[in-house]
Amino acid sequence: MKLPHFLSSYLKHSKDLLETHEESEAMSLAVGGDYEAVGALEFLLLKHLGLQPQHQVIDVGCGSGRLAFQLRDHLRGGYVGIDVVPELFQYAQKKCGREDWRFYAAPGTTIPEPDASADFITFFSVFTHLEFEDTFRYLVDAARVLKPGGSIVFSFLEFRMPSHWNIFEASLKDERPDKVLNQFMDRDAIHAWARHAGLHVEALLDGESLYIPLDRTVRWDDGREMSEWGSLGQSVCVLKRPLP
Repeated sequence: MKLPHFLSSYLKHSKDLLETHEESEAMSLAVGGDYEAVGALEFLLLKHLGLQPQHQVIDVGCGSGRLAFQLRDHLRGGYVGIDVVPELFQYAQKKCGREDWRFYAAPGTTIPEPDASADFITFFSVFTHLEFEDTFRYLVDAARVLKPGGSIVFSFLEFRMPSHWNIFEASLKDERPDKVLNQFMDRDAIHAWARHAGLHVEALLDGESLYIPLDRTVRWDDGREMSEWGSLGQSVCVLKRPLP
């Protein structure tokens, strides 16, 4: 099967970084940098949303393991990391050192796990790079894999956030045919997709608000610090699979 242009770009980008940087630096840059900060924020967001040590987590778009690395000492339950770039999820697996956790290549817009097997399914910076049809396909399959009462958590870009506009401007200026897609999402679309996938919109968190309670100081690569409350910058949606 021929790879989409944007996927070929991801694969080439990761390989180029590994050839020109030390491994840990390359694996951070490959997912946009701020390896420790973003991983900590994602982990603390999930804890805030009810993540318990015994829960089962599926991390779609796990990348080089920013979230997984933060979960390694907290999560006793199962973890599955899925990504399109083998070099990334293989590094995540090595860095976490959890032999009971599974990492594998994404087979498309499906999650090849049993029905009602996950408490949390995450898509951090995944739907920001997919066509809407593929996002909906992923949500439908995630609803199948999610336990009743479980949560799907995904980050997204939206035009109502002024700080997201610079991402759109950068896309306008980038005329490469294989550039990475930066997809913006409308909240009406989220509500429609949730309804048709049998899910409930539990929360929509503004990217420009501080929506993550912090138990530590989070330091970004550029020297910025967050304490008490933090944000990923992207907006976040929490979907629930209703209880019977």
